[in-house]
Amino acid sequence: MLEKIKTVYLTIILIFIFSAIAIGSDKVNDPDPMRFKKEIEAFKKWDAKNSFPENAILFVGSSSIRMWKTHKGFPGFPVINRGFGGSHISDVLYFYNDLIKKYRAPIIVFYAGDNDIAGDKSIEQVKDDYIKLVGKIKTDNPEVKLIYIPIKPSISRWQYWDKMNQVNMLVKKYNENDKNLYYIDLATPLLDESGNPKKDVFISDGLHLNKKGYAIWEKLLTAMLEDLYKK
Repeated sequence: MLEKIKTVYLTIILIFIFSAIAIGSDKVNDPDPMRFKKEIEAFKKWDAKNSFPENAILFVGSSSIRMWKTHKGFPGFPVINRGFGGSHISDVLYFYNDLIKKYRAPIIVFYAGDNDIAGDKSIEQVKDDYIKLVGKIKTDNPEVKLIYIPIKPSISRWQYWDKMNQVNMLVKKYNENDKNLYYIDLATPLLDESGNPKKDVFISDGLHLNKKGYAIWEKLLTAMLEDLYKK
């Protein structure tokens, strides 16, 4: 009888161990952030030679930010653009001091996570990286207003949309618990009546927005920025 009990306990322990290993194996290693060394150095050199505007709206994130002509899209606001293509949220975290902290922006517009999911990171891993980034930002700048642009549905990455949208919904729910965290739905306007990505809002790669796509984003985001910048 004692041997049977020992066997049962051993089995339970092994189940817990293997379950923990299985859960841990879902975490994908972050890509090497130093692949963006030149881009970050370029930002630093620019800041060394030019004065960046005070109380500017900081746009930061991956290529959807980098390719956005934010100065033209938001002419009524002082703007800083620190987008770098192909980046993950983990890369923004790594270069946090150079990309975010130094500017002490009153408003941050953030877009990333697209490459994370396409790089096989789990929904939870991407969400946790976002929460980690928010924690760093709020520690240094407690009154900052952070606007999360949801991961967009695109033609070339349509197979990832379910996971991407799950990340969006988790972030939306998380942001609802803080009056200074915002979620602006710039994803739904990119879908047609059938719920598929509109073909006329992307450039030829089917991933990045064209002028029409950015115009949709700018119209919706401008309304939010006008409201927040006055507060």
